[in-house]
Amino acid sequence: MPNLHVSRTFSFSPRMAAVSAATAALLVLAACGKSNAPAAHGGGGGAAPPPPEVGVVVATPTNVGLVTELPGRLEASRVSEVRARAAGILQERLFKEGSDVKAGQLLFRIDPAPYAAAARSAEASLARAEANAAQAKALAERYKPLVAANAVSKQEYDNAVAAQKTAEADVGVSRAAVATAKINLGYAAVTAPISGRIGRALVTEGALVGQGDATQLAVIQQINPVYVNFTQSATDVLRLRRQMEAGQFKRASGPNAASVRVVLEDGSEYPLEGRLLFSDLTVDSTTGQVTLRAEVPNPNGNLLPGLYVRVRLEQAQAANAITVPQQAVTRTQQGDTLTVVGDDGKLSKRNVKISAAQDNQWVVLDGLKAGEKVMVDGFQKLQMLPPGTPVKAVPWKPASAAAAPAPAAEAAAPAAPAADKKKE
Repeated sequence: MPNLHVSRTFSFSPRMAAVSAATAALLVLAACGKSNAPAAHGGGGGAAPPPPEVGVVVATPTNVGLVTELPGRLEASRVSEVRARAAGILQERLFKEGSDVKAGQLLFRIDPAPYAAAARSAEASLARAEANAAQAKALAERYKPLVAANAVSKQEYDNAVAAQKTAEADVGVSRAAVATAKINLGYAAVTAPISGRIGRALVTEGALVGQGDATQLAVIQQINPVYVNFTQSATDVLRLRRQMEAGQFKRASGPNAASVRVVLEDGSEYPLEGRLLFSDLTVDSTTGQVTLRAEVPNPNGNLLPGLYVRVRLEQAQAANAITVPQQAVTRTQQGDTLTVVGDDGKLSKRNVKISAAQDNQWVVLDGLKAGEKVMVDGFQKLQMLPPGTPVKAVPWKPASAAAAPAPAAEAAAPAAPAADKKKE
């Protein structure tokens, strides 16, 4: 029996040794896993990433002039058509096309010979009539004492007086004929009715003008000052009046209250400002527009009639209004909203009431308080982050201002390869 026991002991020892070795290996692996787990956790969860930066503007109340920009068209302040009032052959053109002329300046000369002859004939007729009148007057004066002495009959005296009055009437007719002849002779010299800029001549020398109708010879336009006609929707006018009556706006005040600025087709602003003259009292039934007119000085003649422009007109002022960049406001059918950044970096949506756009800025009338930070850019950075992620507010800079330091960055760019070379 003892020998048997000893043999069993030796038979189980190798199996036990194998189990012990396997157990030790598992313990070592477990220990390694536990020791590596904190290291892996520590490598991925070190310092938290910094909050994303977003550009903001601080809401600041101020008085904002509500400027309306409307399409308009320039028009000469005075237009005169130069026409031939005397029939005849055009002999001479006495002006330079496209030049400035003065009122009364000689422009064309029509053949005056027929009218000069008619004037001389009228003067001769006047002289004959005056002679007949003088003879009739002398006869009547001679008969006057004779009829008192019954030397001539009363009938003869009455005939002499009637002949005198007829002769005097003929003198009047002849004088009118002379005046008419002189007027027609004057029409042969065509002068400028107004001062302004004359266009091209519509007829040439040798043409027969004024035969039947008064032939148009040229057009003179007075372009200093120049008018600009523009229209505004009657709906906008009524809404503006209601807002002013509600106290949201006040009328523009000061010497430039009715000032008008003209924006040319290339986007540049005309340096001289105009003034509003009137607004039409009726609404166009076909377009629903109200017609407005402004007068703009044009001393150099840079503004030409017929040119399409845009008119900037300050119609009212919003008191204590806040302006924000247009890109900060989201406009939907449900309303207008913007994003406000709190002191803790948290974002909150805000419903606002806006009015008009002024220089790429929305005028906020309600829903925003002074001093609040309005988010302008950085929206794309938040798309991949969970809601409620805090942000860091930094002053917003327009694209033009941000692009200004670009030359300095480009100047520093050539140094990069040298730095990389050192690293290599």
